[in-house]
Amino acid sequence: MGIRINKKGNCMTIRNSLLVMLIVAGVLALVACQQQADSSAELADAQAALVAAETRITGLEQELADAQASGGDAMMMMESGDRLAAVKERGRVICASRNDVPGYGSLDNNNNNVGFDIDLCRALAAAVLGDPNAIEIRLISAAERGPTIQSGEVDMLVRTVTWTTSRDAQWGNYAQTMFYDGQGFLVNKGLGVSSALELKDATVCVTQGTTTELNLQDFSNQNNLNITPLTFEDTDAVVAAYQSEQCDAFTNDRSQLAAISSAFANKDDHVILPETISEEPLGPVVPHGDDQWFDVVKTVMAILIYGEAYGLTSGDMNPGDNTAAKRLLGDEGSFGQESLGLSQTVARDVLGAVGNYGEIYDRNLGPDGINLPREGGRNALWADAPCADCPKGGQIYAAPPR
Repeated sequence: MGIRINKKGNCMTIRNSLLVMLIVAGVLALVACQQQADSSAELADAQAALVAAETRITGLEQELADAQASGGDAMMMMESGDRLAAVKERGRVICASRNDVPGYGSLDNNNNNVGFDIDLCRALAAAVLGDPNAIEIRLISAAERGPTIQSGEVDMLVRTVTWTTSRDAQWGNYAQTMFYDGQGFLVNKGLGVSSALELKDATVCVTQGTTTELNLQDFSNQNNLNITPLTFEDTDAVVAAYQSEQCDAFTNDRSQLAAISSAFANKDDHVILPETISEEPLGPVVPHGDDQWFDVVKTVMAILIYGEAYGLTSGDMNPGDNTAAKRLLGDEGSFGQESLGLSQTVARDVLGAVGNYGEIYDRNLGPDGINLPREGGRNALWADAPCADCPKGGQIYAAPPR
């Protein structure tokens, strides 16, 4: 029987096993005494069982000691506020994500986890461990996002998570907005509506435990629409219900509606209504209680953004005469990377492994992915970004690396 320690001191598997063995041994001994050893054969059997139980207990104790020696140090580091050291000790970055929405998190033809959110996890692994593939993806539902990051079981939550004030206070620290989205509605054209304001008395499919569900209720109340929400725990169930016409409309972030409906066999029969009813800034979340790890993740996200701004790509990291680009790459000066426990050339590791923000966007959400336009939208770089040909005029911006 193997042992897995999920939290410091949480060795319930081995404790339960020890308890069972002790109970069995005690019962056997009691039975032997009550029978007053009427049968030497029964007494011998009881004694043999007791010896076996004692042997198993000794073995379980050794398994516990071995498990604590191999994994306990990393857990202790993590709970003492040194998650960076714990990740290095463990040898992989653990991210909570999804595999049910193309563009953000899904499976490719080889059953590999791919997507925008997955690449953010890979970027972090490249920065901390020098290997973008040193990751563990834990698949969770929308309702599990808060409890998962609160527990500290994962190093980063990247599952299309909207940044809100209450979540920031209760769940974890939001490291950086990496995609600006907004909530919309998908309907079958046969429904005959052209505006979300026409959804009076409609039934709308929505994922349970999300800001999407709360926004739907607010929108219905504010506009006296009397919408009935039909909730499901995961996106697949919501989509299945919508496609089987259990509801009149499907609401989610507009980018996800576009991604999901693009895979429909009859995709041209569906339309996203024009209204955007909320602001949905999406980005990675880290557990509370470790400022260094929070800063590490923010720095990695900034590397991706400024990599694009400075024209540095996975295939070309020539900074030219750009002093800021040289500093980012570690060629001269510093932007605080070594103070965070990162290498001088961490940006080279990250950009070489996953590319810059624009490359990640294009690969997953842009022309090579689900084809969401970026030019002129909020997910372009800021207006005066120094790159020559990058999309500008948006809100993608981070703390300057200096």
